[in-house]
Amino acid sequence: MEKRLFLLDAYALIYRSYYAFIKNPRINSKGLNTSAVFGFTLTLDEILRKEKPTHISVVFDPPGPTFRHESYAEYKANRPPMPEDLRSSLPYIREVIKAFNVNQVEVSGFEADDVIGTLAKKAELAGFDVYMMTPDKDYGQLVSERIRMYRPRRGREDPEVLGKNEICRNFKISDPIQVIDVLALWGDTADNIPGAPGIGEKGAKDLISHYGSITGIYEHLDEFKGKRKENLINFKDQIDRAKWLVTIKTDVDIDFNPADLEVTNPDLEGLSNLFATLEFNTLKNRILADYGIAAPPEAQESSAVQGSLFATGEIEIEDEEHLSTLASTEADYQLVDDEQSIKGLVNDVMSQSEFCFDTETTGINALSAELVGLAIAVKPKQAFYIPFPEDQVITKERLEWLRPLFENTSQVKIAQNLKYDAQVLANYGIAVQAPTFDTMLAHYLLEADMRHNLDDLARHYLSYKMVSISELIGEKGKAQKSMRSVPLEQQVPYAGEDADITLQLKSVFARQLKDHDLVELFEQIEMPLVPVLAAMERDGIRMDPSSLDDFREELRRDIIKLEADIIELAGVQFNIGSPKQLGEILFDHLKIDPHAKRTKSKQYSTAEDVLTKLAGKHPIVNKVLTYRGLRKLLNTYVDTLPSLVNPETGKIHTSFNQAVAATGRLSSINPNLQNIPIREERGREIRKTFIPSTDEYIFLSADYSQVELRLMAHLSGDENMIAAFNRDEDIHTATAALINGVGTDQVSKEMRSRAKTANFGIIYGISSFGLAQRLNISRREAKSLIDGYFKSYPGVKQYMDQSIQSARDNGYVKTIMGRRRYLPDILSNNPIVKGNAERNAINAPVQGSAADLIKLAMIRIYRELEKNGLKTRMILQVHDELNFDVYKPELNQVREIIRHEMEHAMQLRVPLVVDMGTGENWFEAH
Repeated sequence: MEKRLFLLDAYALIYRSYYAFIKNPRINSKGLNTSAVFGFTLTLDEILRKEKPTHISVVFDPPGPTFRHESYAEYKANRPPMPEDLRSSLPYIREVIKAFNVNQVEVSGFEADDVIGTLAKKAELAGFDVYMMTPDKDYGQLVSERIRMYRPRRGREDPEVLGKNEICRNFKISDPIQVIDVLALWGDTADNIPGAPGIGEKGAKDLISHYGSITGIYEHLDEFKGKRKENLINFKDQIDRAKWLVTIKTDVDIDFNPADLEVTNPDLEGLSNLFATLEFNTLKNRILADYGIAAPPEAQESSAVQGSLFATGEIEIEDEEHLSTLASTEADYQLVDDEQSIKGLVNDVMSQSEFCFDTETTGINALSAELVGLAIAVKPKQAFYIPFPEDQVITKERLEWLRPLFENTSQVKIAQNLKYDAQVLANYGIAVQAPTFDTMLAHYLLEADMRHNLDDLARHYLSYKMVSISELIGEKGKAQKSMRSVPLEQQVPYAGEDADITLQLKSVFARQLKDHDLVELFEQIEMPLVPVLAAMERDGIRMDPSSLDDFREELRRDIIKLEADIIELAGVQFNIGSPKQLGEILFDHLKIDPHAKRTKSKQYSTAEDVLTKLAGKHPIVNKVLTYRGLRKLLNTYVDTLPSLVNPETGKIHTSFNQAVAATGRLSSINPNLQNIPIREERGREIRKTFIPSTDEYIFLSADYSQVELRLMAHLSGDENMIAAFNRDEDIHTATAALINGVGTDQVSKEMRSRAKTANFGIIYGISSFGLAQRLNISRREAKSLIDGYFKSYPGVKQYMDQSIQSARDNGYVKTIMGRRRYLPDILSNNPIVKGNAERNAINAPVQGSAADLIKLAMIRIYRELEKNGLKTRMILQVHDELNFDVYKPELNQVREIIRHEMEHAMQLRVPLVVDMGTGENWFEAH
């Protein structure tokens, strides 16, 4: 019987797993980052299932220094410390290995490379075929007839098995042992091993290929010239040391006992319990099924509230073999393409309590996309597809047959990214009526920090791999822009699958929303907001591009003058837009800061926060900051906004993102109207270009006054803060009076300014250092100010402490409406990481509640405008501000609606106050 031994380099695989999920980490409901555990488990399980080794061992590096460190103190000295959330994963990884009944080993003083090298050579002598599982190129030196490298797969590629031929080809050598000499010349920056200066990877391979070894190079040193010869002579000791460091030992004092390494069945009970703790439910069920143990029906979904999606990016660790596909599920997706069949389908679907639908269109812009087809699903693994040809008469006729499905108010309409599909149908006069269920928004509430696209949701929650257009129609499908040119027989499975999978996800997410007390937030805020945002996008906001002409020329003149001033102050010509050149001018030429920071690329940092701190040290700094600000205004807004005006409507139709910001805030794109500057006078000029739709309308802006402070008063229950708001006092004056122990009539302008900074800074968890910088005072003064603040508002301090403790206990904090913000770093031992999580624990409930509040206000106002049949439209939301295109005869009525609905959107312990203004443009109104 063939004896196959797999030796796994533990930390190489653990780090690989951790960074594979770095953009979308897996966080369970207790706040534990399980990325590394999950990825390593998939890797180990895949090896056991696919490669079927007879023997296996996982080899760890030991804690503490090895013999290399003791000999060369700089060895691996530039490696950063292990991330805290990765370190906390290690005990679980050890438990996973133990539960799989897999041998694990480490030897004090020796790296995993040396232990694996020793075991590999001993196993080879014992007649084993050995596979060293690692991405580390150093292992190439160990490869022989029966010892191979087994590189984990990257993305969708197969794992790579490297034998003698592959190693020799890759390194341009004749024997794998020569890898040592190549690496010695090449050096290794990751391990802080300097090689031969000026040679590098290609040079090292070429030299060893030609001379056979480092010894051979020095035997022919007379054949070298110039700098290369000089370096080889001067750095011989360094090269010799590098060779010693990169040589993997094969004589570590460790016994090779095959019986200890034999593969046996896992401890299924232990594995099941461990996976339950880690919330690897889908993986648990699948592995149990491999051993003939069926999972209970209620365990068919993953319950990890913060479980990340499968890895994305350069490395993917998806367990592809166990992902279902269209070809393996026996799904029934049918074409419905005639009047009798469509009407029959409508009758059948109307008898159901809910149905799922998905549109196929000609583009991603919902307001201009044409409908190509529509898929409907009412039960898993079945869907029906109705095509809509370019003939508008046929399209209109078919949509009329379907209208009852979408416009009835009794059935739940399910979709993934419902707003898009609703906008497409609205292009044809079809209104998707509530009740509705958007799987994208449901997942957003469950896992706000993760991605919410259908492909990833299917992989994670259903272990299902979606069909891509390229898989249907070949490589040209990757450039496919419209479903119109996809053959009908291929549209059917593609669209049917979308509807089917979305329907299946709905049942998963509906249960999870209930389990985590998120149903009210979903049904009262997120879903009712969809038609509000859709209407705002469709209405758009009118823009007068010509109003920017004079401003554009003014900006250009000022930018040219600033360029000249900066060059004059520098005393030398340079490219101001180049951070590298600017850094050299500021810190090498002008020597503004002898302790200037450098970036990872060894350039000086010229980021805005860096320059702002240096503003008083040289006049050139303020000039540069002003120059950058004006360039951004010109490029991002003044030159760009006119091109985004829809020529048919004369308006900009931004798209609102409801499932992006983890705080619950809305954002907008194409263009991002929420980032238009408002603090600087020049930036505010841009608001003048946004105007009412016609002369019969006027612009109205309404925003909450000090809403986050009012929410802090409510959440903290602080009696002094609540009393100040209830007395309608100026909160900053009231704060200044309390801190300074004076009457409100004795508060100076400076006192109020400091109190204002403290009010807003402290709700964001500002430190005494940060407050000192912001107010340009000493840290002692800042600490005294904060201490005085907490003495004045003891309830705020108590709230902050309770929020941090709640995050530690639960792994998350909640808004008034129950929106969760997960904070896995709250238990970190890194003070910077932990401090950031603690600040979020304080502010997330405040900022998230503000997001919920404005959304509730938007829903209430929209409904009132609709109920009263008013022509006025809500057209824009920017943080705590709402903007309206008001029909002038309705102005007084609309004012009252807006004020009432905004001020009564939530019942707080303090009053909500709304400021309103009107004008002929956005600038005048706000």
